[in-house]
Formats: sequence, structure tokens, C-alpha cells
Amino acid sequence: MNQTGTILRKGRKFDQVLRGARDVFMADGFEGASVDDIARAAGVSKATLYSYFPDKRLLFMEVAQTECRLMSERILSMIDETRPAREVLTIAATQLVGFLTSKFAQQVFRICVAERDRFPELGRAFYAAGPENGQRQLCAYLEKAVAAGELVIEDIPLAAEQFSELCKTRLWTRAVFGIQDSFTQAEIDEVAQSAVDMFMARYGA
Repeated sequence: MNQTGTILRKGRKFDQVLRGARDVFMADGFEGASVDDIARAAGVSKATLYSYFPDKRLLFMEVAQTECRLMSERILSMIDETRPAREVLTIAATQLVGFLTSKFAQQVFRICVAERDRFPELGRAFYAAGPENGQRQLCAYLEKAVAAGELVIEDIPLAAEQFSELCKTRLWTRAVFGIQDSFTQAEIDEVAQSAVDMFMARYGA
């Protein structure tokens, strides 16, 4: 950290720490993850680890926020906003369903729920980096699609949340309750396509 207390997010060792922490958190959960194990997995000393993250909660939040940011960047890189709305939304839905049902997203969700009372900031940080950020970006796209006459939406924030909820149909619930822990691309595509079909049936121009 620097003199102002801000995490220094740069450098090879910082990236090593994030990769090591991600692996340990996914394997052992938040409570079970030890600083020793994270430092070992990252290939750095505990002193180096603490120089970046003096608190395990800060490290977990950074891991979660980084993964959400990478997912967001990946979706945006795949989208051509000049294409028809259905095509754009299908890409977004497919990526979102895939992320929601991934082992990483499921483990982070469980950790946030388990630690909600003791460390509410964990859930808040993940919500801000994931759902809230995703809603903001989706709203920005929907506004453009409405302006272009492709969609007719009166309440864009509500529509954005509805789209996200449609992407949770069937698979997310199964994952949350441990009914199913792996999903085929065909299953993901089916839910994504259904979500887009219903959304366009309601809001398509």
C-alpha cells in the first residue's frame, strides 16, 4: 500500500498474489483460506503479501472485483453495438449465464452469503463490481437501443434487472442449491436464448 493507504494495483507480484489468492479462496473458501497458503500459492513471502493486502477481506474483495471487471471487459469486447439488438443481447446473455453458473461466481456468492453478518462489506463489494456494474452497462446499451428505435422501454433500470433475472432461470438456482455443479454450453445457450426471446417479446419494437 502507499502512504495514503491505497492498494498499489500493479506489478508482477501483485498479479501473482491475485492468482494465488483466487486459487486458495476457490478451494478453501474465505474462512478456510490462510495467509500462509495464499503466499505459498502466489510464490511470494508473507511480507510481500501484507505489503499489498494487510487484511484478508481486502484481498478477497480485490479478487472478486478483478474477476467481475474481466468478465465485463470480455463481454464488451465481443459486442458490436451497431448489430441488431437481439444479436447484442444474445451475446450478453450467453456470457452472463456462463459467468453466473461458473464455479468462481458460485463460490464467491456462497462466501458473501456466509460472511454477510460479520463482513457485510464483502457482499457490497461484489455487488458493486458485479450486478450493479453490469446493470449500469446494460442500461447504457438499452438507452441506445431505445433511441435507435429497436426497443420500446419506459423503465430502463427495471428492464435491465429483468434481463439479468431471466438469465438466472433454471441453471443458477440449481447451482446455488448444489443440485448441479457443471453445465454444458448447450444448457447455457438454451437459457440465454430463452431469456432474449422473452425480453424481446416484451420490449422489442
